[in-house]
Amino acid sequence: MGKLNALSVTRLGAGRHADGDGLYLFVKPTGARSWVLRVQVDKRRRDVGLGSTAKLTLAEAREEATKLRKHALNRRDPVVERDRRQFTPKTFREATVAAHAAKSEGWAIKTADSFLSSLEEHAYPILGDLLVEHIDASDIARALKPIWTAKPAMASKVRQRIGIVLAYSKASKWRTDEAPDRSLSQLLSRQGASGAMAAMPYTDVPRFMADLSAKAETMGRLGLLFLVATAARSGEVRQAKWSQIDLEGCVWNRPASIMKAGKPHTVTLNAPALDILRRAKAHRVGTGDSFVFPARAGGPLSDMTISKIMRADKLPYVPHGFRSSFRDWAAELMPNIPDPVAEAALAHAIPDKVVSAYKRTAFLEMRRQLLDAWGVYLEGASNVLPLFKASAQ
Repeated sequence: MGKLNALSVTRLGAGRHADGDGLYLFVKPTGARSWVLRVQVDKRRRDVGLGSTAKLTLAEAREEATKLRKHALNRRDPVVERDRRQFTPKTFREATVAAHAAKSEGWAIKTADSFLSSLEEHAYPILGDLLVEHIDASDIARALKPIWTAKPAMASKVRQRIGIVLAYSKASKWRTDEAPDRSLSQLLSRQGASGAMAAMPYTDVPRFMADLSAKAETMGRLGLLFLVATAARSGEVRQAKWSQIDLEGCVWNRPASIMKAGKPHTVTLNAPALDILRRAKAHRVGTGDSFVFPARAGGPLSDMTISKIMRADKLPYVPHGFRSSFRDWAAELMPNIPDPVAEAALAHAIPDKVVSAYKRTAFLEMRRQLLDAWGVYLEGASNVLPLFKASAQ
């Protein structure tokens, strides 16, 4: 029988008041009242806060204390067990969406998009429907195994992002433990060196463009065609809006917010790029500042939408590799164009003194010549190849 009663709980003064079997009522000088259970776990004393008297009545505090004492006798941490019952069950899929919503505002657009798409593709098949509270090192290792050595760069990113989700889950009280980094490392083999992204040989790109253009028109296919024609990054294409496009001036003025380097960048638009924009414009709904290549819901395409087009054709290349295809083409078939111009066309950082040496107006004009030639090449490499060789002389 406990020493306290409902009336004494409300009237006792400041101090610690025992009810029995390790349950205490703590009353602060301010009058705040809370329950604490004192137990021993593996010969160590633990004080476990149960909550305020506003949340737990005397009867409820006794019931909770009885449950936690049993856990302590079975050598389970009563604090962990207390917290476990307070948690809201969340699946990894639900926790991922919540973590993304909370953190993505401070990320670059490309990072925010790839965070979701990479976990959807590589983590969800194993972890998606598991409660975050139950996910352990072996579960994460199973999710990473298919890509751990085959795609080491992606696997490392996925591992880090799983850790972010689990850390967010612990902070949100959906999980009691930290991400199992140390034990996970013991389950994973050593990774090989990560190679460059697989790029299609530039000699094959015109045929690829023709084959892709002949297929049913979708926003994903148009976006991929535009990516190739402009040598742009996937995130830049997916975040392209009509307000950035100047069809009369034949330029795409990309704001800093969608650029990897965080600086605005202008891309000149060649004939294939302009044709793709006209085709995309035919699908445009409304007159607002919408995405050029929208998803069905109106937002930007996901990174996986464009990547899946190449995987569906069983091609051993990735969309980002077309930038390398363009760069190889420029080096081999356009040697009359200085290397810094080709690098600038890819939005790589170029020292101002180099740009000044060519003058900014001339620098942009040379980039236009380069991308226009790329457009001609894409529309029929065999017909224009001699022209490029001649221009190099």
